[in-house]
Amino acid sequence: MSFLPYGMCAIPEVVKAQLLLNEKIVFEDNSVVEVRIWTVPEPVPPTTHGYKYSLFYGRAGQRLVGFDNERGKGDHKHVLGIESPYVFRSIAQLLQDFRAEVETVKGTTI
Repeated sequence: MSFLPYGMCAIPEVVKAQLLLNEKIVFEDNSVVEVRIWTVPEPVPPTTHGYKYSLFYGRAGQRLVGFDNERGKGDHKHVLGIESPYVFRSIAQLLQDFRAEVETVKGTTI
């Protein structure tokens, strides 16, 4: 954390996450895709990249596909109730991988 001088004291500089992408799509069958990606000032342990993300595909009360990174777990995905590690390469690759999983589960292109 950096500090900015203010008179004789130092005040911590607060840097917050910046929302990079926030999209929601509702399909005709009432399934939903929600994508939220933030840039963060420090990686979310144990990740080493500067992003926090939550990508969801499902219906009310039912996650069919999800990609996220949370403190302690790192990058991972959920597909039809099975959680597995995910290797984060870039935002573009994350979105492409998520879309491919959604299309496989949905059985159609989106």
